[in-house]
Amino acid sequence: MLDITILGSGTSTGVPLIGCGCEVCTSSDPKNKRLRTSIKISSATTTVVIDTTPDFRYQMLRTNTTKIDAVVFTHPHRDHYAGLDDIRPFNHFSQKSMAIYANELTQVAIKRDFYYAFEKDKDAGLPEMILHTIDKDDFTIGDISFKPIHVMHRELPVLGFRIGDFTYITDANFIAESEMEKIKGSKVLILNALRKQTHPTHYNLEQALEVVATLNIPKVYFTHFSHQIGLHDEVEAILPAGIRLAFDGLELSI
Repeated sequence: MLDITILGSGTSTGVPLIGCGCEVCTSSDPKNKRLRTSIKISSATTTVVIDTTPDFRYQMLRTNTTKIDAVVFTHPHRDHYAGLDDIRPFNHFSQKSMAIYANELTQVAIKRDFYYAFEKDKDAGLPEMILHTIDKDDFTIGDISFKPIHVMHRELPVLGFRIGDFTYITDANFIAESEMEKIKGSKVLILNALRKQTHPTHYNLEQALEVVATLNIPKVYFTHFSHQIGLHDEVEAILPAGIRLAFDGLELSI
């Protein structure tokens, strides 16, 4: 059994914007209050976070997360890794370095932006992490197994993951047929759907629906929304059966 928590379902233009005044940004419905996209996966013994957004610290506080065994990254865009410095409290209380799983491209960005965590003679209290490279092979963290799914974010390679009967993909606008095969048979899929209008690097709502139509997955949740997607309840009302919008705080057991 895996417990999945949606830590954030928005993008950097999905959170309330100062002075925007649109119906999403001014909505009182908590489902329209979207932090940057990330999830937490927990088994009986292991807790893993996928991506540390700029909202990571607040996401950990509001979900009362006191233990993380590892962080897994999808790609090196700052809205998905900029909060990594805030693993420090987890280092402190566990007295261990954080296991970081990322492809080589993402590791370059991490070493560049958090260079001070990799210095030989660094000050006490700085982040402690051990990098593990994701390539094409499956890997296991504790009792949770991950199958990498390689998708494209225009020209940028991005990692999705098949984890048992669950598949998670964000920041994609193309999935090759060979990678589609890895998704098939999932019971739950979370997939990005940025907005209703087309976009050069993300699936829009119509394109995400077209992808899902080929997969025959019983439960699908869309995520990674710009505020341009519209109000949660209004968009969800027009979706086909079995397809819903994710929202911050959504909890799933798979």
